[in-house]
Amino acid sequence: MATTTGSDTDSRTENESQPVESDPEQPAANVGWRYTVSQVRRDPTALAGLGIITIAMVVAAVAFLDQVVLPVFGIEQYAIAQAVWMSPNAEVAPQLLPPAWTTNVFGEGTWVHPLGTDDRGRDILARVFYGTRIAMSVGVIATTIALVFGMLVGSVAGYYGGRIDDVLMRAVETLYAIPFLVLVIVFMVAFGRNLTFAMIGVGIANIPTFARLIRSRVLSVREEDYIEAARAAGVRDRNIIFRHVIPNSFAPVLVQATLQIGVAILIVAGLSFLGFGAQPPTPSWGQMLSQSRDYMLPDPWFSIWPGLAILITVVGFNLLGDGLRDALDPRINN
Repeated sequence: MATTTGSDTDSRTENESQPVESDPEQPAANVGWRYTVSQVRRDPTALAGLGIITIAMVVAAVAFLDQVVLPVFGIEQYAIAQAVWMSPNAEVAPQLLPPAWTTNVFGEGTWVHPLGTDDRGRDILARVFYGTRIAMSVGVIATTIALVFGMLVGSVAGYYGGRIDDVLMRAVETLYAIPFLVLVIVFMVAFGRNLTFAMIGVGIANIPTFARLIRSRVLSVREEDYIEAARAAGVRDRNIIFRHVIPNSFAPVLVQATLQIGVAILIVAGLSFLGFGAQPPTPSWGQMLSQSRDYMLPDPWFSIWPGLAILITVVGFNLLGDGLRDALDPRINN
């Protein structure tokens, strides 16, 4: 029978107490928010989209400060706001002026109004600037409504399955079967043709998109070992859903939410063009397009600027969404 000497025991104990050094050649795990941020920073298209969104957010914040916050404290609005919120019959400049570098039948452009004026003499640059607040608010709020309710419905349906899954998903499919614009317009006709109900209607119409997406993820996540361990430990289903299932199913939902903000901006702009969104004198890009349609052929400038604002903002969210999708996809080796 072999005996263990004191020196062997001390040597073994010393080796066991020393920390195991990691292999420098072993690649790090491609998970976590730090890895995601690093991948986004390496993607030029994602950075371009993030830059566009950041600029739009800053402009929207300045407009919100000027229109909402400063009046609460009795501080007068910036001078640029007077061209936006003036009464319909007031005039601060000649009507239908072209951009500063060109002329039209109504006069010669001036750098006082670099993008020209509309049919009521209001500065187009000011209205595009302040319309950013409406667009960003619409996109974020409508997508948040769809995201929250879609995640709740999809996660509960996928986690429990059975009859609960059947009932919830049949309701979602019924909502999904109704044409998108028809559903939003009917909702607004029933409750009110204003911007608030436009955001709510777009959010409700987008619930099936998020519900179906997260349900497909939850169906696979609920079979993981850590979910089974949580159940065996007696953790409540509610806590499992909110602490384990939803966080581990959130990556594709985040990508979809980023893309959906741009879609919501585009849809509400279309509703405003049809008269179902923001109402005058509130400046919104869709409403500006609607007001400029009588002048599109002789003076296309009046429709180009709000159209460009919509295009650039939507492209920014699409670029960021594509970058996030690449960063969060474990199948892509960077």
